[in-house]
Amino acid sequence: MNYRMLGRTGLRVSEIGLGAEWLERHSRSEVVEIVRYCGEQGINILDCWMPGPEIRSALGEAIRGDRSRWIIQGHLGSTWQGGQYVRSRDMAKVREAFSDLLDRFDTDYIDLGMIHFVDEIGEFHRIMEGEFYGYAASLKQEGTIRHIGMSTHNPQVAKAAAESGRIEMLLFSVNPAFDMLPASEDMNDYFKDEYYRNAGGITPERAELYRVCEQNGVGITVMKGYAGGRLLDARTSPFGTALTPVQCIHYALTRPAVASILTGFDSKEHVDAAMAYETASEEEKDYATVLANAPAHAYSGECTYCGHCAPCPAGIDIAMVNKLYDLASMHGDVPPTLREHYRALSANGDDCIGCGSCEKRCPFGVHIVERMASARRIFQ
Repeated sequence: MNYRMLGRTGLRVSEIGLGAEWLERHSRSEVVEIVRYCGEQGINILDCWMPGPEIRSALGEAIRGDRSRWIIQGHLGSTWQGGQYVRSRDMAKVREAFSDLLDRFDTDYIDLGMIHFVDEIGEFHRIMEGEFYGYAASLKQEGTIRHIGMSTHNPQVAKAAAESGRIEMLLFSVNPAFDMLPASEDMNDYFKDEYYRNAGGITPERAELYRVCEQNGVGITVMKGYAGGRLLDARTSPFGTALTPVQCIHYALTRPAVASILTGFDSKEHVDAAMAYETASEEEKDYATVLANAPAHAYSGECTYCGHCAPCPAGIDIAMVNKLYDLASMHGDVPPTLREHYRALSANGDDCIGCGSCEKRCPFGVHIVERMASARRIFQ
């Protein structure tokens, strides 16, 4: 298992994590078995937004005696009322539900206290300016949560959070289908077939979000990496062709600022399918060729940092230079840290010999030689 730093939190998280939602349909013993199997594979981050008492107790039992090795994302505002899930901003109910989470996990702290499911920009501002954020801040001050995060499907909300200076990490939906779509305050839009008509390529607001997070040290953990399973079946994929779990995982992990993709597991076999990423070949990880040859919505002209451009005869890590260039392009003056990172590369855009061999291999027809020249100018 590979581990990555989650932004500036100081936490090292497994690049494949456990999104526990699917475990709600399983018995207590099955939950314990799957979670412990995840731990044996090196998975160390677990997201629990589910408020159901039984699943919380089962997850708590699964990590009992091994709490210190698990990084837990626990949500503020996910409540259990009248036998069902309710997203709530009622502070009495929010406090009660979070206390219940601590009790059922038999712990006195949660690593990542997530402000739960904020998809409207108006609500984001109300939360940040009101009692809700104040409650999260008080939990952090007393050590009950170690870091304050937020979960959202809306890139506009995510960007506002990343720029606020008060949200340390994000749980955000990342996959090549969602990345084509404009922001919406209704997450159901992302699952409507008609929403994909005329879509193509990464929307500017999502590309900018990833760069803002990278620049500000706001780490991302990924939800819905398979788009609810739609991407794994050609009949439901908006591309008209299926991707594998390994390809979906690789796409998410190549986005700037992404530290971990939290996948849902129904069985040990599902865990194994995700863990196959750790030993997969470059060919098995290759989502780019699939997207470029798909019947619909190819990412023409856009760098997705897929790495097909390698090897470069001048030794340039072209994908990394492109990431640094995209980050630098956000600023009037290039931040010194980005300039130093660029200069510290063993080879960079300054070393491009203009041979164009990379462009012949690029699935998306990116004008790489031009981008290397642009990087040379912006970092001079």
